[in-house]
Amino acid sequence: MAADALILVYVTTVLAALAVVALYSTMRSRKFEPTPSKDHVFRCAKCGFVYTDDPDVDRSRCSQCGKMNEAIKF
Repeated sequence: MAADALILVYVTTVLAALAVVALYSTMRSRKFEPTPSKDHVFRCAKCGFVYTDDPDVDRSRCSQCGKMNEAIKF
């Protein structure tokens, strides 16, 4: 085989191996990522405490001071 063909085969093999490793790494990271929460985020208007509550709740009581708060809209 010519030197040009050997270099081409070597570079192609290395690039293919790197692509397989990158694909494998991406698939593994997707598998272990946490699922997004559907909970609402609240910020207390009185004490500034940030907390979450169930998605079916529109108003929630602050666990620090007891004030009722509206959910934050993003």
